[in-house]
Amino acid sequence: MNCISCQAPFKCESQQGSCWCFSLPNILPVTKDANCLCKACLIDKINDELARLYETKSNSELVTLAAQYQNQFPVEKLDYYLNEDGYRVMTKWAHLKRGYCCGNGCKHCAY
Repeated sequence: MNCISCQAPFKCESQQGSCWCFSLPNILPVTKDANCLCKACLIDKINDELARLYETKSNSELVTLAAQYQNQFPVEKLDYYLNEDGYRVMTKWAHLKRGYCCGNGCKHCAY
């Protein structure tokens, strides 16, 4: 199967109910013409939707949305990115999933 966005080949196992995409937040609107995306394109699309939600939802609504993904394994480019020194930097989504401020003055703190 090829990604509908970038045409990269990838394996989808949604028919067996155990596709890798089930491990990502299910926050995208469902459409009739929805087709599979590779992991990189799906993460980009989720990040675009999160950016829209950050502008339209209150912080308490975002915390409630993120809470259901609190125990989900961190995903690069969704929960963190690597800075120029190779350190992990938590994204706003990761902070929302955690559910509270740690008090360390994090760059993308949602609180």
